[in-house]
Amino acid sequence: MTFLVTGATGSVGRHVVARLRDAGAQVRAMTRNPDNAGLPADVEVVAGDLDRPETLEPALAGIERAYLFPHDDATAFAELARKAGVRRIVVLSSAAAGIEYKRDHNSDSHAWHLAVERAVEDSGIACTTVRPGSFASNSLLWADAIRSGSAVRSPYASAAQAPVHEADIAAVAATALLEDGHTGAKYTLSGPASITLADQVRTIGEVLGRQTSFEELTPEQGRAELLQGLPEDIVDMLLGYWAEAVDQPEPVLPTVEQVTGRPARTFAQWAADHAADFR
Repeated sequence: MTFLVTGATGSVGRHVVARLRDAGAQVRAMTRNPDNAGLPADVEVVAGDLDRPETLEPALAGIERAYLFPHDDATAFAELARKAGVRRIVVLSSAAAGIEYKRDHNSDSHAWHLAVERAVEDSGIACTTVRPGSFASNSLLWADAIRSGSAVRSPYASAAQAPVHEADIAAVAATALLEDGHTGAKYTLSGPASITLADQVRTIGEVLGRQTSFEELTPEQGRAELLQGLPEDIVDMLLGYWAEAVDQPEPVLPTVEQVTGRPARTFAQWAADHAADFR
């Protein structure tokens, strides 16, 4: 059978492609710019855009299982997938979709991701949902400061997260695509340990072999700095998560190991994998 991976050139999508290839699966990777995909030669790369449903039919032709990057019009994708004979979809969602994670600062994210999940579920196609919490890759926000040798300036130094490696998110998604027994599951993912923002910065420095520093800002100062590079809604969401994680650390969950059979990668492993981004 052939597997379709949407968002195939994204941080998670590339790992999904790699996991499926490693399992010997035939992979079709959908991307807006096939010429710039940079994927292995044995991967079928096709043009497709979730914003343009008319481009999806060729990408879905002959597909039995698909990985869906979350999108506003998931209903259109799911309906076209049903018509094409797709029998299983794994949806990348967010821990924010879980009712236990619903807070004022993530109510929009909760509703949006839940709508994506329900669009696929309502299609009647067998569905598995992967709900990562904090991405370890959020730490790339600090890459410019660390590369320049400057202090990382942020509020909430003691906010404790359980950041998950994008490769572990992909491993869970690929497992649900390849193996039976995951239909209807909603897998909330975390990394293997809780680590504060300040300790994340310190850990990156240890991986690089040099000292890094964290300068704690007030929430107001941090908001002003973040707004220089991020949209306002993203900034407010990040600040809300961090503020909450000071007194209520993100839960550490065993889901990655339960689904894949191997422990989740530590933040130090993520930092080592991304050391070049900070040098």
